[in-house]
Amino acid sequence: MLLDFDGSLAGIAARPELARPVEGAREALAALVGRFRVVAIVSGRRTAEVAHLVAVPGIVVCGLYGLEESSGRAPAAVSARVESAVAPVRGAWVEHKGPTLAVHYRRAADPGRARSALVSALRPIAKAAGLEIVEGKMVVELVPAGRPRKGGAVERLLVEHELSAAMFAGDDVADLEAFEALDRAARRGALTLKVAVRGPETPEELVRAADVTVVGPSGLVELLRLLA
Repeated sequence: MLLDFDGSLAGIAARPELARPVEGAREALAALVGRFRVVAIVSGRRTAEVAHLVAVPGIVVCGLYGLEESSGRAPAAVSARVESAVAPVRGAWVEHKGPTLAVHYRRAADPGRARSALVSALRPIAKAAGLEIVEGKMVVELVPAGRPRKGGAVERLLVEHELSAAMFAGDDVADLEAFEALDRAARRGALTLKVAVRGPETPEELVRAADVTVVGPSGLVELLRLLA
């Protein structure tokens, strides 16, 4: 059982630190730990942060899209350039996550205009620093270029735990890579299930790629209860 956190087990919050698992999520996860070989959360958050928020023994957490274990910190000069580029966009702010820099603009008065300005300003910075831009729900993130992310984390979990069946549930663009990893596993004979957690900001391409769709984190929790 492989799961995303924000937007899947927790509702989208105005700021990341305000997010909490929805009602019943911890209980459902605890029941799954006793039934399945692996219950893992693959998240863009730091590992320790997710582990603290979930607080369920036995959960495997892969933080920062699986990049956390093998990456250092973004160079200070790059962080400074990003901060300078973001400063003119009111309501936007930079979250320093070690190897990645996430620029949030949910609080901008005009999120569409803020996104356009941020992507234009950040793209040359990312290119010069050997980073690439990954977009999510009201966030533009600069991550190490050419590195496996959620898809790589899912594939490592499948191999390390010798899994012949796996489900992944997610709600955002980054989760497409996890779906693609399951597709590759399915071609090798694994039994897989791709679940899209649908909300107002869920990309349609994720919904189209899914085998099953649930409505919001509460819908995912209900599905997890049935599987437990």
